[in-house]
Amino acid sequence: MRHLVTGFALASALLAPCAASVARAQHETAQDLLDGQRAYAERCVTCHGPNGDLIPNINFSAGQFRRPMTDADLSRIIRQGIPNTPMPASNVSDAQAGQIVAYLRSLAAGKSAVVIKGDDARGKAVFNGKGNCTSCHSVAGVGARKAPDLGNVGQARRAPELERALLDPQADVQPNHRYYRVVLNDGTTVTGWLLGYDTFNIRLLDGKEQLRSFVKSDLRSHGFIESPMPSYKNTLTPQEIADVVSYLSSLRTTQAPPAGGR
Repeated sequence: MRHLVTGFALASALLAPCAASVARAQHETAQDLLDGQRAYAERCVTCHGPNGDLIPNINFSAGQFRRPMTDADLSRIIRQGIPNTPMPASNVSDAQAGQIVAYLRSLAAGKSAVVIKGDDARGKAVFNGKGNCTSCHSVAGVGARKAPDLGNVGQARRAPELERALLDPQADVQPNHRYYRVVLNDGTTVTGWLLGYDTFNIRLLDGKEQLRSFVKSDLRSHGFIESPMPSYKNTLTPQEIADVVSYLSSLRTTQAPPAGGR
């Protein structure tokens, strides 16, 4: 009997790490990471930013915390908050907290081993000059209106997403950044940034920055087209790309709270 008990205890000890691995893995499917990303965007991004680097000495994208954190530590902080700091408690479930933690871990895991450090001031100069970005975009109302205003893009999008938009703009077009073409019955073609679309009408901002509205029944055809956003892969150097990404990441209308949080 003693041997049976000892054997059972040994088996339990050996199986415990496996069980822990399974528990961690249950929040690491693609769908769980997506759910974690959505929860992070809803609950955390205002204070921590899309890259997780707005709080001093914390950078989720680099796996940096003020002290070593286990998954259980992070999950507890997400649910219970940190007393006497801006980090509040939340009403998320254990499973939801686990999904957010898995997403935070994925940010650091997916970070490139070789990173070129960008400079905001140089990036702004490239944005306004060599990149000719203001011919389509505005920043806080300054610039053209052919494409979305970027005054808060650093709050809305992570640095890797901004880099991808510069290098491969067709890969991930945001729903509110889509372009559209309408062909009138007389053959006239109008293209522009789609602003509104319903059962009967289409509204867009054309290439002359004029607001246009069309009744679908008056059109010969209509449909989405590729974004006119060019790729800068062959026109900007890797350093210039890093500088522009750094500049865009700095564009936020929502400021981070005082030091505190995770």
